[in-house]
Amino acid sequence: MRQRLSLMAGVALLAMSHTLRAQTTLRTDTIPEVVVTGTGTQHLLKNAPVQTEVISHKMLQQYGGRSLEDILSGLTASFAFSEDDMGSQMQLNGLGNNYILILIDGKRIHGDVGGENDLKMIDPATIEKIEIVKGASSALYGSDAIAGVINIITRKHEREGLLLENTTRGGMYNDWRQHNAVGLRFGRWSSLTNFQLGHTDGWQNTATEHTTGTEPPIHDSRNKTVNKYTNWQVTERMAYEVTKDVELYASGSLYGKRIYRPNGKYARYDVHTYDLQYRNESAAVGGKWKLNKYDAVTLDVDWNRHAYEYLFTATTLMEDYEKSAGTLYYPYYPYLTGQTQLQSDQRRTMATLKGVFTLPKGNRLNAGAEYRYDWLKSPTRVKGTTVSDWTAALYTQDEWQQNFRNNMSLHVAGGLRLNWNEQFGVRLTPKVSTMWSIGQPWRIRAQWSQGFKTPTTKELYYRYVRQMSGTYLYLGNTELKPQTSNYWSVGGEYTHGGLSVTLTAYYNKVKDMIALVTIPNYQAPAEYIIQYDPVRTRQYQNIEDARTMGIDANVRYTWRELSFAVGYSYLDTEANQYDTNHDRMHQVTIDGMAHHKGHVSIVWAKDLKANKAAHASSPGEGRGRLGLGLYGRMSSKRHYQIDGDGKGYQIWKVTGNYEFKIQNSKSKMPRGTLFRVEAGVDNLFNYVDKTPHGLHLGTTTPGTTVYASLTIRFNQGKKITNPNYKPTKNLNQDEQD
Repeated sequence: MRQRLSLMAGVALLAMSHTLRAQTTLRTDTIPEVVVTGTGTQHLLKNAPVQTEVISHKMLQQYGGRSLEDILSGLTASFAFSEDDMGSQMQLNGLGNNYILILIDGKRIHGDVGGENDLKMIDPATIEKIEIVKGASSALYGSDAIAGVINIITRKHEREGLLLENTTRGGMYNDWRQHNAVGLRFGRWSSLTNFQLGHTDGWQNTATEHTTGTEPPIHDSRNKTVNKYTNWQVTERMAYEVTKDVELYASGSLYGKRIYRPNGKYARYDVHTYDLQYRNESAAVGGKWKLNKYDAVTLDVDWNRHAYEYLFTATTLMEDYEKSAGTLYYPYYPYLTGQTQLQSDQRRTMATLKGVFTLPKGNRLNAGAEYRYDWLKSPTRVKGTTVSDWTAALYTQDEWQQNFRNNMSLHVAGGLRLNWNEQFGVRLTPKVSTMWSIGQPWRIRAQWSQGFKTPTTKELYYRYVRQMSGTYLYLGNTELKPQTSNYWSVGGEYTHGGLSVTLTAYYNKVKDMIALVTIPNYQAPAEYIIQYDPVRTRQYQNIEDARTMGIDANVRYTWRELSFAVGYSYLDTEANQYDTNHDRMHQVTIDGMAHHKGHVSIVWAKDLKANKAAHASSPGEGRGRLGLGLYGRMSSKRHYQIDGDGKGYQIWKVTGNYEFKIQNSKSKMPRGTLFRVEAGVDNLFNYVDKTPHGLHLGTTTPGTTVYASLTIRFNQGKKITNPNYKPTKNLNQDEQD
């Protein structure tokens, strides 16, 4: 009931904000956002033909998010997460992680292919802004873009000279986040090195363990709701300007994470004799050639590796077909303390060539080619140990804009992608987006796009055993078919001064959707049933058809130093599956679906300028900025096929920050030092979900927590500006990025 009341209040606030527009003077000095994700070309946010949601740098600074999961769930209403040791289990408008493409500066991240990406690889301190495009974007981005695209745009070192930065954040449960950056820029060379470290001791919200009903109840489990972990990452990017129009770069990263699991009392349910260990590596080279003030060609080649291992904390007998000489049913091998066992080694090599060209009569062409090779090694989970897959693609998109009288205009973007997969052949995926601008404040957008997604190597070949309230067996399926989708959306937008209102309705129909489905044990291979005697067996299967539909509404309003935002997302899903036992169709739930989600934020931020007399006597003295924020996020019950539903919740957070700059403008190389202090209280009303271990949670929050952080940034030199830079035709002179 509390969740429903909160969502009803959000709708009421939406209506109230429209009334306030007529009663107050609106702020008009906000800098227009420039976006690129929806079309692959630059547009002002208000003029982009594809509806794009932006989490700006100012929003990120005020919110002070602990992680990307925290940021997305706290500042948008369309996302949901169910974090565990295996990853983030993200969902966007009813579709899960496998259907959401995550980009960093326009390039795919690499993680658990066909599983759950570890979003903690992304350091919040490096994020400049986030662009979110919902719906199928396969025409531009290929597979994994059926639900939408998240493009994380990172901060760049744009000053001549030296950048030094440190951010240290600490909170309850020994929760620490450390960020350091070193930037160098001299002449044609530039370098930016980032380091991050994260740690938490974890927490336990309940000591109750779910059982199958045939086992005695457990009320003193040592399993934690969130396990202790430590992760770290180092990234490096070097660039060289060959000429004013040609830049080359090379980049790389190393990432490591260890999850510490408790050695529990009950051997069947929560005894863990190994920790989980992850290792990621990446390397990339590429370049950009500016053909003229509007057009450019880019080439990127990258290699990524994601390895997942068990790190043993006690001598353990483990299944291992490679190392043991056992029989088919009992291929076990002893591992000693400190040894590791590889679970999966996933590698991806990808090459992308892209060009943007201005054509006559208001046309703009975006065309490119891609090649992707995926390789998976898993000695204990894949028969034959290794599998691979490759995909090649050609794509093109044309944008056309026509202006009319009375500030009216029509913008159309149409794209087509040709996919060629090693196992599943050739497929075309089209996309059409339109925007009709009716005068200055009103815009109407519509989109139709198709998606195409081939089964991943894990969905085809993986076999995984999980111990939780008994043995659960998860199986791949080599009979899977590719998934296709049709996505329709229509929305309206009103912007005037400091007020922005958007309302979008969407319908996404997925054919042959791949999902984990519970099957009778007799339908699984006999050797697995004999070996594991599972309580439940689940297999990847093509659901006959599925659809998601909903409405997203967002209101943002700024008046002087006060900003207000409210978002609401309604979602309904339906999936039909053929029941071989009864020769009929029956409905199943898309796991994780919640009908209602929302968020609210109220932020006050004010510049505290030094008085003129003090500034004249002390040229090095700077000015400060003070900010306060109240944030709320809420969700109704989340539905699952098995193991119970996740409870609805509402979580409120209050933040405060103070920023102070010291600038010395008399030196030949201007130097500036920034100090920023942040503090906050999360989960103000101390909500804790005490659902027993083994069942689904609405949220993993430990209750009320307090955090604080300190940032010190030293910048030397003037900001680099390109004298040859000219805005594209979609940017006005006073609205350049």
